[in-house]
Amino acid sequence: MTDELASRLHSLGYRLTPQRQLVLQAVEELGHGTPDEILAEVQLHASAVNISTIYRTLEVLEELGLVRHAHLSDRAPTYHSVSDHDHFHLVCRNCHRVISVAPEVVAPLAARLREEQAFIIDVGHLAIFGECVECEDQSE
Repeated sequence: MTDELASRLHSLGYRLTPQRQLVLQAVEELGHGTPDEILAEVQLHASAVNISTIYRTLEVLEELGLVRHAHLSDRAPTYHSVSDHDHFHLVCRNCHRVISVAPEVVAPLAARLREEQAFIIDVGHLAIFGECVECEDQSE
């Protein structure tokens, strides 16, 4: 991954800095992570990194198409690697569990929105909020 990342960055006029490598590794290890969670993961390997470095690095990595973000809460965006499968998110408002779902599940909705509204949805940013079955069972 490091060689592939280095050559991709280089082809776009960037270089592979230790911070970029650590942030991308943290995102991949976490699966889904907020900037604060990514900072905590990065600081396990490099304590000199601060939150502004994390935000700047995530911005660059997203511009390069290496990470994406979604809003899975009312707090900071949550980032995930594009090396993971394309997916959208189901978020339980009670326990905050996040479930990744294949885009094919919303394909009929996406097709209908395109046809009826002339609108193309960005599935990777899609988050559907509700309640998971486990939480629903507890509230009954």
